[in-house]
Amino acid sequence: MNGDPAKLPVVQEIIICNRIGAISVELSKRLDIEPIRALQMFYESRTCADLHDKSTGLYLYGDLYVADEFIREKE
Repeated sequence: MNGDPAKLPVVQEIIICNRIGAISVELSKRLDIEPIRALQMFYESRTCADLHDKSTGLYLYGDLYVADEFIREKE
């Protein structure tokens, strides 16, 4: 295998799914809601779309920052 295995699309998808789970847990704590509800709300958000869109650069930021962005979006 040539190159960095972390750059494989399947690995990138695993990484983003793991991050979304961590972000959802953080949002459930902040919003005092069930984690599954936080996950649903996050998946339906512009912030989640931006996280998946490499051109926004949001994927470069930490999970707590992304959670902050979601909270700002919902205000």
